[in-house]
Amino acid sequence: MAMGDYESTATSLEGEENLIAAAEHIVKALGSNKNFTKDVKKILADLGSQLSTMATIEDNMVEGKKSGIEEQLSVVEVKIMSWESDDSMIWDSGPDEVAEYLNAVDGARKLTERLENQCLSSQEEKDLLCRAHDVLQMAMQRLEDEFKHVLVHHRQPFEPEPISFRSSEDDAVEEGSIVSFGDESVEESTLRDSISRNSEEFIVDLVHPDVISDLKCIANLMFSSNYDHECRQAYILVRKDALDECLFNLEIEKLSIEDVLKMEWGTLNSKIKRWVRAMKVFVRPYLVSEKWLCDQTFAELGSSNLVCFVEAAKAPMLQLLNFAEAISIGSHQPERLVRILDMYEVLADLLLDINALFSDEVGSSIRIEYQEVLKRLADTVRVTFLEFENAIATNASISPFAGGGVHHLTKYVMNYIRLLADYNETLNLLLKNHDGATATSLSPDMSPATGEESITKDFSDSCSPMALHLQSLTSVLEANLDEKSKLYRDASLQHFFLMNNIYYMAQKVKNSELRLIFEDKWIRKHNWKFQQHAMSYERATWSSILSLLKDDSNSSSGSTSRTVLRERLRSFYVAFDEVYKTQTAWIITDVQLREDLRISTSLKVIQAYRTFVGRQMQHIGEKHIRYNAEELQDYLLDLFEGSQKSLHNPNRR
Repeated sequence: MAMGDYESTATSLEGEENLIAAAEHIVKALGSNKNFTKDVKKILADLGSQLSTMATIEDNMVEGKKSGIEEQLSVVEVKIMSWESDDSMIWDSGPDEVAEYLNAVDGARKLTERLENQCLSSQEEKDLLCRAHDVLQMAMQRLEDEFKHVLVHHRQPFEPEPISFRSSEDDAVEEGSIVSFGDESVEESTLRDSISRNSEEFIVDLVHPDVISDLKCIANLMFSSNYDHECRQAYILVRKDALDECLFNLEIEKLSIEDVLKMEWGTLNSKIKRWVRAMKVFVRPYLVSEKWLCDQTFAELGSSNLVCFVEAAKAPMLQLLNFAEAISIGSHQPERLVRILDMYEVLADLLLDINALFSDEVGSSIRIEYQEVLKRLADTVRVTFLEFENAIATNASISPFAGGGVHHLTKYVMNYIRLLADYNETLNLLLKNHDGATATSLSPDMSPATGEESITKDFSDSCSPMALHLQSLTSVLEANLDEKSKLYRDASLQHFFLMNNIYYMAQKVKNSELRLIFEDKWIRKHNWKFQQHAMSYERATWSSILSLLKDDSNSSSGSTSRTVLRERLRSFYVAFDEVYKTQTAWIITDVQLREDLRISTSLKVIQAYRTFVGRQMQHIGEKHIRYNAEELQDYLLDLFEGSQKSLHNPNRR
């Protein structure tokens, strides 16, 4: 305050104090003295008249002021009432009509505040305030309807970009089971679902940009009129419906946990795929854009933007999280592992988005629930992985696998492991112990019966957690295959079966991204293993047969020796015919392995046969030679085709 103003105010106050003191003195004098002179009476009469005039002026001013407020209220009331009987929307009537209506509402608000701030004594004044409240409430109800109308009728279509999923061939891998192993189409696995981790967050316009200023204007006016609760509820109601519609368009149903737990796997598998896609689209970009819209609308109104966003998003978010929770507490069947990993990865990928969207206290419940569901899915991955391992170990057969080929269990496990390689980073994170060390669930006595002391000796200290666990799975598989091989009575078929299956395992690792996980040491070891079984097969099949063709110098002449040689050759033919009949039914599906084994066998058999016949022809006689070497070689090329043939069948080809 300036010094001059201060002095003026002080002088005024001092004058009032002197006037009051004089008045008090006059009142006192009047009370003690009833006899006044004419002059005194005249002065008192003039004073009374002056005071009466001042009172009348004051009364007229108050009355005029009240009359002015009533007139102003009538003006805005007429404007506001004019729209009460009109079914059309103000915001569809052009900017001039909108501006007039907003001015009228703002006028009603200001008049109401003026009346509330006055000391109202008469009933007439109180009635005027009540009337002002009614007019303002009427306007607020209309603005609430207009607010909803603008939000609804100016929504922008939201069409998420398509996201590709695994092919039907891939589904064949997952829709099989560790019990049935599906059919042989599981052999060719495909690429995993492509949900880009590098896609940038972007904001789309959920309502037309031109009406954002209108929404802000309505919200600001309703808040300043103390109708903030009604404004928030209107916004939440409309936007929650929009979010629900988004989930509906993404084919997300409202399911209880009980509904999910009762579903057949084929149906549930499809719903998980939809859920993964919906989760990605719903959070980014839809919720990101929803948050932006909320911030724009309530930018000047404190924390209302946070409250409105969270309240609108809460139910749809919990709907999505409840589905994930149901999966986490459901069955831990091995075929579910890949889909559970998909769910975990999309939640982990969106964790930073969720923390940012629901960062404040008002959003803490959703943020905490999201993190809890993510943790439960992580636990489910670990448990399901161990269930997968146990299912491999306990898979039993009561009869030998026909033809000694690649067992369905081997195909299922190796193709599944190949799929798991796509989740390398995630599994390395989840398959660690809580103390940060890696571990395998297998103990030394679970190692396959191949002369190894312990599985863990196969594993390098530098192996990743995932590598250790996948190698553990293959070791359990080998132990199971070793048990299955014992169901064959024929020792050569035992080795043939193990050769086939271990070769398949080695090739799956060598020719895929698994090579980087298992490393060359594992591949070399299993190449050596299948080669050992191949040699053992050859010894078990041909050693006794080829011993009949050994050169025996002591039996090179005489009728007795000719008889022995002829008998040995006849026995060779009988044994060869039996091998042909038996092993044409055996199967090697891999072309390279089949050709390699045929060539290896042919070299040994044909060389021994040629040598024997060449040396003993004069003693045996040509009529006892049933096949020449070229014919035998052709017959050997019929082996391992999986279709039994006989040399006595002229149509064997």
